[in-house]
Amino acid sequence: MNGPAAMNENTGKTVISELMGKFGSAATPQETRDGVPTVWIEKGRAHEALRYLKTGSESRFRMLYDLTAIDERVRANRAGQPESDFTVVYHLLSYDKNEDVRIKVALKGDSPEARSVTDIWPAANWYEREVWDMFGVRFDGHPNLRRILMPPTWKGHPLRKDHPARATEMGPFRLPDERSEEEQMALKFHPEEWGIKPGVREADYMFLNLGPHHPGTHGLLRIILALDGEEIVDAVPDIGFHHRGAEKMGERQSWHTYIPYTDRIDYLAGVLNNLPYVLAVEKLAGIEVGDRVKVIRVMLSELFRIESHLVWYGTFAQDLGALSPVFYTFYDRERMFEIIEAVCGGRMHPSWFRIGGVAQDLPRGWDGLVKNFLDWLPHRLAEYDRIIMKNKMFKVRTQGVGAYTLDEAMEWGVTGPNLRACGFEWDWRKKRPYSGYEWFDFEVPTAPVGDCYGRAVVRVEEIRQSMRIVRQCMENMPPPAPGREYKSRRPLAAPPLKEKTMLDIETLINHFLGVSWGPVIPPGEAAVGVEAAKGNNSYYLVSDGGTASYRTRIRTPSFPHMQTIPFLSRGLTIPDLIAILGSIDFILADIDR
Repeated sequence: MNGPAAMNENTGKTVISELMGKFGSAATPQETRDGVPTVWIEKGRAHEALRYLKTGSESRFRMLYDLTAIDERVRANRAGQPESDFTVVYHLLSYDKNEDVRIKVALKGDSPEARSVTDIWPAANWYEREVWDMFGVRFDGHPNLRRILMPPTWKGHPLRKDHPARATEMGPFRLPDERSEEEQMALKFHPEEWGIKPGVREADYMFLNLGPHHPGTHGLLRIILALDGEEIVDAVPDIGFHHRGAEKMGERQSWHTYIPYTDRIDYLAGVLNNLPYVLAVEKLAGIEVGDRVKVIRVMLSELFRIESHLVWYGTFAQDLGALSPVFYTFYDRERMFEIIEAVCGGRMHPSWFRIGGVAQDLPRGWDGLVKNFLDWLPHRLAEYDRIIMKNKMFKVRTQGVGAYTLDEAMEWGVTGPNLRACGFEWDWRKKRPYSGYEWFDFEVPTAPVGDCYGRAVVRVEEIRQSMRIVRQCMENMPPPAPGREYKSRRPLAAPPLKEKTMLDIETLINHFLGVSWGPVIPPGEAAVGVEAAKGNNSYYLVSDGGTASYRTRIRTPSFPHMQTIPFLSRGLTIPDLIAILGSIDFILADIDR
């Protein structure tokens, strides 16, 4: 997914040749800007091909990394691609071979249908519901195909091109009595509509709503619990309360002006949201950045990883009854924000990374701020180890609770610290280095048991490893010399220099267009993923040769992680569920987008 580091040319040819040899004329390869092997499979054989890739292929693509769709009906640049009105896109990941493959299925008509792959990957359940909700693609054989992000009464499918993208394109909102009554009726709870089976005994189960306003849900999240006494028989997450149409907004904003929207996906991770987006645009545009830009990006990314983990650390302890740690960790977070504010001018949402670089160079004195923070944090972490990680009650509440095996984690699309807690030493910064991560010396923490405590162990040690990386950035920052600018001089990355705009009318016009409209990115598609704070975060961008993205797909880690809640919590109790929710470190805007 990260270009040459993730997929060399020979590997791509091997996977493509294997598919073409197995499925013949039903498989059609496609070239992409990111180098990921991409093959179109005829609809009638798509299910067979996907099962083969998971169980029969030499590479064993065990993880369904992402599943989405594209409305192709108004796309102009599709040379060499099969005709389709809608395209379903499957992105598969092989940990055995460190390979990717992208499978596309062409669908025709206004009511497209495809076969469900929930019998191959359980993680496909929510992804297929999302594609149905957003695009209207029906998946035959899906166990409970219903809306997932939009309200059940919503009309239309928002990511279709004919669905309005702005409020000004819609009529004024009205709520007549009959509409109000319809909305009220839609709120009535019917267990079978949520896929909850009725009780087998004389007395039905008790149904309990956890949320949508509950301290343990960390935002607007509703979990419908079916209880047999105190035991959780089933748990069904109800998401979408934070949905803001982030992918739809990617189609209406220019390539540059969409950057601030990425900040709000995981609003605790700051520039870790900017990074995969700008890397994907740079891959589409063929832009290379200098070493100084790479090291600056790594330093800021790791600072935000520390900040995100600190918030998780304090709030996880608070979920389990320890009130003091959240005040301590938030104070540490403020110390980190002093650096971010000095460098970026912003705090939680700096919007500071740019296509081709960063917004400004580092200010004078930045290294002193970083050094003070790195000297401050270690003794604080040692204290947290004593009062949290070694606390007997904390261990009782977390050890052996909410565990999954490595195979189960892969089946459900688990990534990041939650996957490494299963004893699997996999980190994209090591396995698929990007932005210069191959220059840094750090360890990949793991835990032997994929339970709540193991997930905590991994994140706590990741804070220390991120500090190692930040210190190396501080001590080895490339100097601001010619050829090491903080911003690429490529026209697609930046308008002409301001001091040259008054020399001739052409430069002035180019500067005006570069600022107002933004660059025109060549047609193509590319996906880039990074090791974000909560797991793997990726942007899959399709350019139709315009000033805005034709399709912006955001693959977030929290979406598949939240889908594991029923699997992890059945047979446990509500206090165990609160511990599980805190341990997986989700964020609602990351789930809902």
